Amino acid sequence: MSTVVLQTLETTPQRELVPLRWYAPRNVVRFLLPVAALAAWQTGSATGLIQSQTLPSPTEVARTFVELFDTGDLQAAMPASLARAGAGLFLGLLIGIAFGLINGLSRFAEEIFDSTFQIVRLVPFIALVPLFIIWFGIGEEPKIILITLACVFPAYLNTYAGVRNVDSRLVEAARTFGLSPLQITFQVLLPAALPSVLVGVRYSMGISLLALIVAEQTNSRAGIGYLIFVASGAMRIDMVVACVLIYAALGIVIDLVMRLIEKSALPWR
Repeated sequence: MSTVVLQTLETTPQRELVPLRWYAPRNVVRFLLPVAALAAWQTGSATGLIQSQTLPSPTEVARTFVELFDTGDLQAAMPASLARAGAGLFLGLLIGIAFGLINGLSRFAEEIFDSTFQIVRLVPFIALVPLFIIWFGIGEEPKIILITLACVFPAYLNTYAGVRNVDSRLVEAARTFGLSPLQITFQVLLPAALPSVLVGVRYSMGISLLALIVAEQTNSRAGIGYLIFVASGAMRIDMVVACVLIYAALGIVIDLVMRLIEKSALPWR
């Protein structure tokens, strides 16, 4: 089978890869709306249409960024937040992808686990915060468990769907070429399901940020959420907005990282 695939790839015309620069038209267009929104925000603040007590101007928020950096608060908060999100995301992906593969490959495993997963999935993870505090205290454990729980189901559902939706003709062709069930799993099913798995990873990475925001608002002593808690108590709206923009920047970085992973893992797309 591998010989046939190699011959097919050799005879298939390859598209010439043109390097996409940051100033390419498609990238410039992506920045038009954010830049326009920023300009409207600054104009509204300068003309008095937007009160600083309601929403500080971009220049005020920029000065707050500098303040957070100069005081070292930003440098101390980022590692704490990233460590929580990273740990919860890793555990969530590990559990979700593993059970997605198991249930997708085995009807028996699906009968045992899938119904339980679907029941737990329908429970909003935010509603479990009080229980996690009672069960695990106010340390790092409930925060990481909350993020893990939020990340499990996007990874599970997309992995399960990706394995189950693999074209049966591919499996039949693999059997015709004499591949064993284990070889079919790792050489046919998993590569064919990879696009769907990566979609689940992408969703989980975004959900991890949402769960991080919720987790850090609960008895946190470090992280960006802790800065928001302190700033809201001191009525520092500029600092709250600055921290919200940090969360937004993390979301953009997550999206860029996933785009790079998808291009590397799926070069044919």
